[in-house]
Amino acid sequence: MKCIVMGEGYRKGKPARTLMGAFRAHPRSNAGLGHRFSSALSRHQPVEIDMNSLTVPFLVVALTTSSATAAELELWRLDCGKIEVRNLALFSDTYNYADQQRTLTDSCYLIRHDQEYMLWDTGLPKALVGAKVDPGSALQPSLSKDIETQLAEVGLKAGDIAKVGISHNHFDHIGQAASFAGATLMIGAADFAQFKANPLPFAVDPGLIAPWLTGGSKVDLITGDRDVYGDGTVTILSTPGHTPGETSLLVRLNKTGPVLLSGDVVHFEEQFANRGVPPFNFDRAQTLASMDRLTGIAKQLHAKLIVQHDATDVALLPAFPKSAE
Repeated sequence: MKCIVMGEGYRKGKPARTLMGAFRAHPRSNAGLGHRFSSALSRHQPVEIDMNSLTVPFLVVALTTSSATAAELELWRLDCGKIEVRNLALFSDTYNYADQQRTLTDSCYLIRHDQEYMLWDTGLPKALVGAKVDPGSALQPSLSKDIETQLAEVGLKAGDIAKVGISHNHFDHIGQAASFAGATLMIGAADFAQFKANPLPFAVDPGLIAPWLTGGSKVDLITGDRDVYGDGTVTILSTPGHTPGETSLLVRLNKTGPVLLSGDVVHFEEQFANRGVPPFNFDRAQTLASMDRLTGIAKQLHAKLIVQHDATDVALLPAFPKSAE
């Protein structure tokens, strides 16, 4: 029997360091392997080991290390509002939706990584709860229940949230962020910069993230991809185009498998096929490239790709308060 042992980049190097300890504890019985493993570790490369040649103490360490370090994960979908779009042509620069209307769901997500909780997007502003509907508006947002009320259903409060990840800076994704001012805000650096622009870009409202703009709350600005916990289980992916710092989220659940949350790379599932790009997007070419990236990742990882504004996609996850594991 053979196994592949990864170098320092795997699980923060914990298995690698533990296995090296076994080599040092039994240098004679594992002769020759220690040098091979140490060299691979220093180069961040994998090494193939014949498990039949190892002593019992080493086998025990090797077989128990990965299970001891695997993080527990849970993912909940939250109801963060809906938007009645009375002129769907706003969402295509190639006239795909002339004279059409549609309701967009506004979803956001709660993630548990061991004992730490993270929100992904915070939906529409809580001031919309119970607000009157404007029948003449092209876009009519509404909210029936805020995030804090939903968290209470699973025994959590705002102070339990350690991180708030934001896919992009539009009001329907940052609406309730200020309720979690004690959390670290993780957002694309280019999107965060737009909160200070003059004039402000489309759909950007700095007042919704005031605790982080004034310097009172911690901001973690993202450039490129980011492994949130350092173990590969939760990864913020760079997917610009809709906005300059747009991101998506990959969550590698232990039972369900990988789940890919789209942000606003597209607003409806069919836009991946029809290449539909809203005219208000920041960069058309980047949008198309990000579409390709998400569908490519989903195919390669056999991931469940969830378009966050598409109710059919969101329904692929368990209805709250049930979670995906």
